[in-house]
Amino acid sequence: MNLTLWALQILLAGAFLGHGCLFLFPPADLLELMNSAIPPAFRIFIGVAEVLAAVGLIVPGVTRIVPSLVPCAAAGLMIVMIGATILHITRGELASAGTTAVLLVLLTCVAYMRWKVTPIAPRATVQARRVHARVK
Repeated sequence: MNLTLWALQILLAGAFLGHGCLFLFPPADLLELMNSAIPPAFRIFIGVAEVLAAVGLIVPGVTRIVPSLVPCAAAGLMIVMIGATILHITRGELASAGTTAVLLVLLTCVAYMRWKVTPIAPRATVQARRVHARVK
């Protein structure tokens, strides 16, 4: 289960890193279309949030420094995906709404599993186990 969660976290992080960078640095022909759909400041906010959350899905777990940030990052992206799903539904973009809904479900799984079922142990706990094992 742990490997499956890591694979899912890496895939989601890659998707949101790419999408966040697209929102932060869109091609010129896409910039006008994006700015007509949502205000530029909100587009930049979403881009920054997605990039930071993508980092939050991976780095705290790998370093084991405050790994409780992993489910928090997933929960933050869940909020973004709820908003994106609603936006796409109201605009009649059902394929995009379906994609964001699937991402929402995957993020919900990561958030719940890393919070309740298979949390990542903090670094201090891992080191304490190693010390305890040497003492025995």
